[in-house]
Amino acid sequence: MASTLLLYSSVYGLSKKICERIQASLAQRGARADVAPLVGHTADPTAYDAIVLGVSIKHGKHHPSVLEFIRANKALLESKPSALFSVNLVARKPAKNTPQTNPYLRRLVAQSPWKPKLQAVFAGELDYSRYGPVDKYMMRLVMWINNGPTDFATKVEFTNWDDVERFVGEVAK
Repeated sequence: MASTLLLYSSVYGLSKKICERIQASLAQRGARADVAPLVGHTADPTAYDAIVLGVSIKHGKHHPSVLEFIRANKALLESKPSALFSVNLVARKPAKNTPQTNPYLRRLVAQSPWKPKLQAVFAGELDYSRYGPVDKYMMRLVMWINNGPTDFATKVEFTNWDDVERFVGEVAK
């Protein structure tokens, strides 16, 4: 039975939620997958057949630990099937929801010594109630500029779960 390590870097939990969905879908296909945080995990990545990194954006950037992990584990990531997905609100727009068109994923891959063959982008969620006062107003300004929801009562998940399932199919191969 194939085993996959799903490592996530998440600010509000959506990257973890996506990894858990991938885990469940792989289990339905007869594969084993474990979900763990990118920082502080105790899993031995060498013990898995494949590795998937799921990372999110905050203030327009992926957490520095993402590139640190990639640099420290480049040889391992290149030695077995591996994949990368990014979760961000920009991906809610059709013109920015692919690995080739999403500016955040493109920047991460450009900075990374590892060039994963399998990449994906998933739209994030907007939940003003989770943000502190500064972030709340910053997000509102960003949404206003980009014609997104600006009502502070907004709580919306833009993730296309069918896209996640298609990604699982690629990971399962």
